[in-house]
Amino acid sequence: MKEPWHTDKWFTSPWNFVPEVVKENCFARKVQLHDITLRDGEQQAGLVLRAEDKVAIAEKLAEAGVDRIEAGMPAVSRDDEKAIREIVKRKLGPKIFAFARCMVEDVKRAKDCGVDGIVIEIPSSEHIIRNAYGWPPEKAVDLSIKATQAAKEAGLFTAFFTIDASRADLDWLLSLIGRVADEGHMDAVTLVDTMGACSPAAIRYFVRRVRQRFPEAQLEAHFHDDFGLATANTLEALALGVQVAHVSVCGIGERAGGAALEDVVVALKTLYGVETAVKTEKLYELCQVVLDRTGHPIPPNKSVAGRALFDVESGIPATWLRRCGEKLLTEVFPLHPDLIGQSQPRIVLGKGCGDESVRQWLEDMGAQATPEQVSRLTALVKDFSLAKKDLLTRREFATLVRWVLED
Repeated sequence: MKEPWHTDKWFTSPWNFVPEVVKENCFARKVQLHDITLRDGEQQAGLVLRAEDKVAIAEKLAEAGVDRIEAGMPAVSRDDEKAIREIVKRKLGPKIFAFARCMVEDVKRAKDCGVDGIVIEIPSSEHIIRNAYGWPPEKAVDLSIKATQAAKEAGLFTAFFTIDASRADLDWLLSLIGRVADEGHMDAVTLVDTMGACSPAAIRYFVRRVRQRFPEAQLEAHFHDDFGLATANTLEALALGVQVAHVSVCGIGERAGGAALEDVVVALKTLYGVETAVKTEKLYELCQVVLDRTGHPIPPNKSVAGRALFDVESGIPATWLRRCGEKLLTEVFPLHPDLIGQSQPRIVLGKGCGDESVRQWLEDMGAQATPEQVSRLTALVKDFSLAKKDLLTRREFATLVRWVLED
């Protein structure tokens, strides 16, 4: 690709690809997406997914091309176990994982569901082990060893999941991981920023220290969004060679949620030139299914998933859109709507519009007006929108047109 920042589907900054910027990037040969919508996503307070909801979402995740689906935690409820079994039964394509506490019984439940892999969690900061769990630290180590050994015996791919790792004493954390690797079992270690408490610079430090200690280990990134940095931190970790990103659709999850699947995938493709197995044109449809099934509201202008992402109200951008047209959409938007399965841009009328927007709407309805009438209509549209505190509908605009043209 001659200009990776500028194609017919996106137009980003050329600075993303200058040698000074990319010289330290070392992405894995294959970046994998491990979707956690059905487990961590459902942990968002007040969000409930029935078994049929989880199956429907899993089917859409598979259609979109994610590598792994974390289908749930069998120990949570019979309904969750039912959903996991049904998802496994359907053989959708992605590897199916279950989530488990560091308990042998949880591992057995996961094995009985027929999953391919298991994510085994353990508190990994001494303070949270003592204060939140009420355990001596050695108990966490012992439970981890026993549970991961059980997972190995069960033939499950095992990702060791280090709760609150980013607030742990790093030497203690590395010792914990080392003991599990030596005395228990792990196929991958998940770097977890449970509280979303790391800056991108801290993530670089975290990844490098773990990689230095465990150079052959598969690393996975699971970062929360309490400071709005989950996606940025995930991308930072992937750029340093972390092989697997834990993501959820629309970033739903515990508290502030985590890295959004759609944002990570599109950013990798357009800002870094890194392809994944995910079909970007399926992303908007996937997001809508998850939002419908969860009832979870998102801002209408949210990246990728927002229903109004390609709506244009302000006068100057509306003029840009009118002049550039369909052939030059990426002059007006960094992403072409086709890339993410969105609808084509539309000019909307509201308080922020200008004459050019009004002209577009007049053309759409086959009406003509003088420059003076257009200006008068624009003023009326602004007043109407201000009073309504919303955009105008076609019917409302038609009423204003009749007032002005028949005056």
